[in-house]
Amino acid sequence: MLKLSRRIYLYLILLFLYLPIFVLIVFSFNDTKLRGVWAGFTTHWYTDLFEDPIILQAFYHTVIVALVATVVATILGTISAIGIHHLRRRSQKILLNVNYLPVLNPDIVTAVALMSLFGFLRIQQGLFTMILAHIAFCMPYVILSVLPKLNQMNPNTVEAAYDLGATPFQALVQVVLPQLRAGIFSGALIAFTLSIDDFVISFFTTGQGVSNLSIALYSMAKTGINPSMNALSTIMFLSVLILLLLLNRKDIDLVDIEV
Repeated sequence: MLKLSRRIYLYLILLFLYLPIFVLIVFSFNDTKLRGVWAGFTTHWYTDLFEDPIILQAFYHTVIVALVATVVATILGTISAIGIHHLRRRSQKILLNVNYLPVLNPDIVTAVALMSLFGFLRIQQGLFTMILAHIAFCMPYVILSVLPKLNQMNPNTVEAAYDLGATPFQALVQVVLPQLRAGIFSGALIAFTLSIDDFVISFFTTGQGVSNLSIALYSMAKTGINPSMNALSTIMFLSVLILLLLLNRKDIDLVDIEV
């Protein structure tokens, strides 16, 4: 009985998580702009999607900001994590507490702080400031993803590399980074997801004429959301799902080869 109740509880949680996405996918094929009313099957929202300049521009800005912020935040976050790892215990603790602040702070506090900073430095807000804000927002998560892998790494491997004649840069590239690959990849995925999903920081640090998908959705919510957004969301969800399945399949193949 207990096992059955746990299974039902798990199914209810999964239903709660994925039912809204299923409804989104279904209504992306609905032949009406009205929500909650089924008027027949259609695919014209998918064709209209590629003819809507507002959605396409918002999607372009979203992808550009997410990719640049992810790459820069991953590089800076990995370097910062390595530096923090080699500090003394007291200095390491202080820097980690500082790193927790953007993670624990409400997004509105970080957004207003960044907006004030850009205003103080007289930097015109736009795509550039949004990218800078996303880098600052995502980098702490990369650091927190890489640090556990650094703590698990055997420090003797670096010393052995030095004994074999490797330079510090060679030891970093050929010894340290390969062992941090999983943490770096996880941090990059988290940074990319947070960047695409973010609204508050993007809203406060963008300029006129520059908006990502979250800001575009917020603007549409006042007059009615374009059903093409449902089509775009469906494409993005299926793309991520296929990517995860391929990555999972690759991991299974590697395990089979090792066995």
